[in-house]
Amino acid sequence: MNITLIEPASSDWHVFSDFPLPRLGLPIVSAILKNEGHNIRIFCEDLLPIDWDFVFSSDLVGISTTTSTAPKAYKIASAIKERGIPVVIGGPHATFRPEEALTYSHYVIRQEGEETIKELVSALSNGCNLSDIQGLSYIEEGQFRHNPKRQLLKDLDSIPFPDIQAIFGYEKMPIIPIITSRGCPFNCSFCSVTPMFGRGYRMRSIESVISEIEWRKPSSIFFYDDNFTANPERTRILLEELARKNLSLKSWTAQTRIDVAKDKELLALMKKTNCLFVYIGFESVNPGSLKEYKKGQTIDEIKEGIEALHKAGIRIHGMFILGSDEDRVETIKETEKFAKKYKIDTVQFLILTPLPGTKTFDEFDKAGRIFTYDWSLYDGMHCVYEPKNMTPYQLQFGNIKALRKFYSFRSVIKLILKFKFLNALFRYYGRRLSRKWEKKHKETMKKLKAFSIELVKRKERLIKKF
Repeated sequence: MNITLIEPASSDWHVFSDFPLPRLGLPIVSAILKNEGHNIRIFCEDLLPIDWDFVFSSDLVGISTTTSTAPKAYKIASAIKERGIPVVIGGPHATFRPEEALTYSHYVIRQEGEETIKELVSALSNGCNLSDIQGLSYIEEGQFRHNPKRQLLKDLDSIPFPDIQAIFGYEKMPIIPIITSRGCPFNCSFCSVTPMFGRGYRMRSIESVISEIEWRKPSSIFFYDDNFTANPERTRILLEELARKNLSLKSWTAQTRIDVAKDKELLALMKKTNCLFVYIGFESVNPGSLKEYKKGQTIDEIKEGIEALHKAGIRIHGMFILGSDEDRVETIKETEKFAKKYKIDTVQFLILTPLPGTKTFDEFDKAGRIFTYDWSLYDGMHCVYEPKNMTPYQLQFGNIKALRKFYSFRSVIKLILKFKFLNALFRYYGRRLSRKWEKKHKETMKKLKAFSIELVKRKERLIKKF
């Protein structure tokens, strides 16, 4: 079969739009299906536009979507479906909203799709029954059919290396993404990783990861793991192998937790192997919010971790989530001051987003606090629910002000005067991105302000009534 796989861009520009780094689900699917004898090409819209002539000549089209890309995914799926071409949608959003996704497609693959897509393509090629394919949802005789859940893969080494070369425009990728594990042993209330990939931490063997790095010969790597150091001993062995085999990387970056900073030997090894940045979800400087998020860390641990990482010479990209039921307007200001005081190199001040599949979504949805289901706004940059201790506009505007202050021109000059030119460059780029977002969303802010004013008036009327 001629199969096209598509990763849609978001419906709107966001801060990650300038960093085109495709997710690895579709390249893995491509590698699997090529091994079965099929012809595969991938379009990642963040890299290059879709070639519709190519797509419309396909026997099957697969689309992977997150929540914020769902509207674009549905638009693409509808256009293809109208041509009579079978369409299958997968990814986190479709996993948790399968019936919604089936409105625009023929099939939905829930959770991990490696085995499911292989069985689906085989069934479609040979005219076989779909009822035995675990993890598949579809419509039959006007009824939604959700086949039993498929168990998560146990042996990640059985998965072929992602077929990145199948992506049109892959040469534009600034760094190479590599994933060494799946799942997370933690269970933060706002995060969809655990519902999607399980709480168990599944790892590729060290040999498999090293083999992929040797094969790709990258100069820079982004480790796509949700928590690269969840098993510190395993991370240590991997980095030691990198050093022993003299796989000299110009730089590597990864997502991790602040816990990594407790292991000074591991930090030294990370620096030795050219770790440029770690991306850490601090989430909050409010102890109440950390408890609500079920983060399992303290403010003191965050402070000590920042100091240890900087002492080891590792830069920090800190991510904070604003808008919990424990947060107030003052919390936003305190967060920005904290980031500057402890000299976090770059930051994202994100707005709490109730993603489908999470405990946060279930709670907010049940309470009627979500005021828009425009999924394109579910990108961590828009307020889509009613906060408890402030208006949606106060949360949104507070977030913008915090970014303004952190990424001020003055902060860039200060870094230049200290001869920290690379840090200054990162800070300047962060300033440019945040300003670009702010200018592009002026109309959104006006509408949110008007909505918030009406919300306050409505609550005041209710108070008077009762």
